Amino acid sequence: MSDSMPAQEGPAPEPEPEPAPDPAAPAPLGVPRVPTGNADVDALLERLADADHLAAAGHLEVYEDVHRGLRDALTALDARPHDPSHNLRS
Repeated sequence: MSDSMPAQEGPAPEPEPEPAPDPAAPAPLGVPRVPTGNADVDALLERLADADHLAAAGHLEVYEDVHRGLRDALTALDARPHDPSHNLRS
């Protein structure tokens, strides 16, 4: 025989209310990024999504990083490979 008392059943505990969303919290802007077909440029554009999860103070670092990468990609377009045959005189 057991001297323990059966568990008393009562009303279920109330669930904790969810905190109200913080309007100043980081949130995705929902701006679509369309692939360009250039893998390097597409990777930089995807990097912009990192800003969606940062406070505004962190956006500058992401934007500067992407800007630097895009500038380097454009500069590389101007740097054509050297073709020694262009220097030959006929």
